[in-house]
Amino acid sequence: MSSTPLAPTLSAPGAPQRTDPPAPRKRKPMRNVGRAVPLLPAVVLLVIFLLGPVISSFYGSFTNSALTGVGASDQQFVGLKNYVELFQDPDFPKSVVLTIVFLFASAVVGQNVLGLGLALLMRSANKVVRSIVGTFVVAAWVLPEIVASFAAYAFFNDQGTLNEFLKVFGISGPNWLYTFPMLSVILANIWRGTAFSMLVYSAAVQEVPEEITESAEVDGAAGWQRLVYITIPVIRRSISTNLMLTTLQTLSVFTLIFVMTGGGPGTNSSTLPILAYQEAFKFSQLGFGTAIATILLIVGAVFSIIYIKALKPEVD
Repeated sequence: MSSTPLAPTLSAPGAPQRTDPPAPRKRKPMRNVGRAVPLLPAVVLLVIFLLGPVISSFYGSFTNSALTGVGASDQQFVGLKNYVELFQDPDFPKSVVLTIVFLFASAVVGQNVLGLGLALLMRSANKVVRSIVGTFVVAAWVLPEIVASFAAYAFFNDQGTLNEFLKVFGISGPNWLYTFPMLSVILANIWRGTAFSMLVYSAAVQEVPEEITESAEVDGAAGWQRLVYITIPVIRRSISTNLMLTTLQTLSVFTLIFVMTGGGPGTNSSTLPILAYQEAFKFSQLGFGTAIATILLIVGAVFSIIYIKALKPEVD
């Protein structure tokens, strides 16, 4: 028998031609591996200097590790003992509340609101105003943290710059670092970190189309209406990104508070980083201190997840 090849089926004239979808391209595994090779040194460094300390700290929070005594010579696994003692410690909930107040007031509200306001001012102001404002704001950011901390201490001290300025108007200022410790460190952190938010928002507001803003102005929209209904929706993703960065940075603030108040008076300005330092190095309880640091790490991770979900693109 002779085999006859099958002829292609012809469709009627004018009917749509049937086309098969193109076969998916097969990725070459070796090519993907080759592209990943240049990233290996960076991955190794991240594992050593970032993931390694996190794992070590997490494990240390389940031990009786200490700087002196039995915990220093014979470190033992104690399970959840440190966490049980931590949640029974009356200083811990107070420190959590102070951390949230410090975070919300100085980062979420202070740095973001002031940074956006300065960015809008820099956009509409003349060159002289932009130069003066930019210099004063950025100067606090570029200073080394320890220098900025001592400058803030000198400003809020009972014989510091602020009280000397108030004396000119016949006002006797209090000892700010003793009477209002949290207010002092909040204002100092706003002064220290607002420049970053200003730079982020200055770049973001440049993306707002001027023709839309001008059209809204012609239609009679007030300044706050243009801000709420045009500017903020356009720079929404920049706001979420900046919130995440300033939140994580503020959660880890230590030097500023330690130099200005040392966590005092008493524990009235003892945020979680200060409490972790005191327990680990002042009272020599490394395991207990790393348990506090682990809680702080979890809090930062929760905020990061929230912000990352907010940054996801909208699906139609």
